[in-house]
Amino acid sequence: MPMPRWWGHVNKRVFNPRAIASGTWPVLTHVGRISGTRYRTPLDAHPVDGGYLFILVYGSRSDWVQNVLAADGARLRVDGREVELAAPRLVGKEEAFQALSAEVPRPPRLLRITEFLRMDLAAG
Repeated sequence: MPMPRWWGHVNKRVFNPRAIASGTWPVLTHVGRISGTRYRTPLDAHPVDGGYLFILVYGSRSDWVQNVLAADGARLRVDGREVELAAPRLVGKEEAFQALSAEVPRPPRLLRITEFLRMDLAAG
C-alpha cells in the first residue's frame, strides 16, 4: 500500500527541516525542474559500488526524484562531506538488492517498493 499523498506534505514541512537541522541524515540537494528552486531533502542514502542507491518509499513520481532525473544529477551531503552525483536512473528491486550490502535491511514487502534510484559518483 503506497503512502498517502498527504504524508509527503507532513514530511516536507515537519520532519524534513528537523532531519536537516540534526545533521544526522544524508541530505540531497537538487534543483526544482519547474521552479529552479534549490531544495534539500533528507534521505536514506546507501553506498553502492561507484555511487549511491536510494529506496523510493514514495515511488518514482516524487518531486525530488523527478527533479534529480530532469537535472541529471544532484549533490549529497553524507558523513560530513559533499559528493556530486550524476547519471541518475531508476532500477528494479533485483538490481538494487544485488548492489546493496547484506547489512542494509530490505524494505518490508507490505510497502510494495519496486523502484529505486541509483546515481554514480561524478568524475572529477
